[in-house]
Amino acid sequence: MPSDPIGLMDSGVGGLTVLKEVQRLLPTENTVFLGDQARLPYGPRSVAEVTTFTRQIAAYLRQQANIKMLVIACNTATAAALTTMQAELSVPVVGVITPGAQAAVKVTKNHRIGVIATAGTVKSDQYRQKILAADLKNTVISVACPELVTLAEANDLTSAHAQSVVDASLAPFKGQNIDTLILGCTHFPLLKAAIQTAIGADVLLVDPGAATAEVARQMLAQNHLLAPTTVAGTADYYTTGDVSQFNELASQWLNIAPIKVAHLPVSTLEMTATEV
Repeated sequence: MPSDPIGLMDSGVGGLTVLKEVQRLLPTENTVFLGDQARLPYGPRSVAEVTTFTRQIAAYLRQQANIKMLVIACNTATAAALTTMQAELSVPVVGVITPGAQAAVKVTKNHRIGVIATAGTVKSDQYRQKILAADLKNTVISVACPELVTLAEANDLTSAHAQSVVDASLAPFKGQNIDTLILGCTHFPLLKAAIQTAIGADVLLVDPGAATAEVARQMLAQNHLLAPTTVAGTADYYTTGDVSQFNELASQWLNIAPIKVAHLPVSTLEMTATEV
């Protein structure tokens, strides 16, 4: 039904960067966000494990919130589970990798594109594959930056320590002459200022969140699922982790306070039926 909510999931708070873009582009849509902070990080985990987590979250959101669309607002989960979830779910499923890759291809001038992501996303090689599929002239340099996820989840975004960690993480790009850098983890836009300082003002940062929100809008329109444009949408938030930490980060990033967050035990997700 058009009035049913859009569901978004992430390994933690990073997916809020995608949620923010969805809420900006589709202000009348109801949304429900689930951050799996208790099992963070997803990056070092196996494809099978991440797929299991994604399936559990999707099942919960379908059963408890009757979501009309699932946005996998996590690059690692997109790489591991997007194709599986598209096959298993009866509602549209959107990931963040293809929209981000396509956005980068559109803006690069010298066809040298950098990608920063988790180890799992880099290992999947999906950004490079999608970018080259769009234009073989492109060269892609990918770097795993797991420490940046830790910074974002700790809300350490602007300190001297954070800048030094970002500088060290992005050091492999020195001399690579990239003109475009994909923030290939939804946590990374939280560190955008530090990343821009480290990589240089002449490198364009691409946040896949905005492109993903546009893809979601197009899919809803195609499936006649867009919400009526007369009433502002509502938002519900769940975390498997610490509610106060999530609330602080969400309130700060979405510029809405106070945000009401419900705690969802991992055991509840684990018991959720996989029949979705």
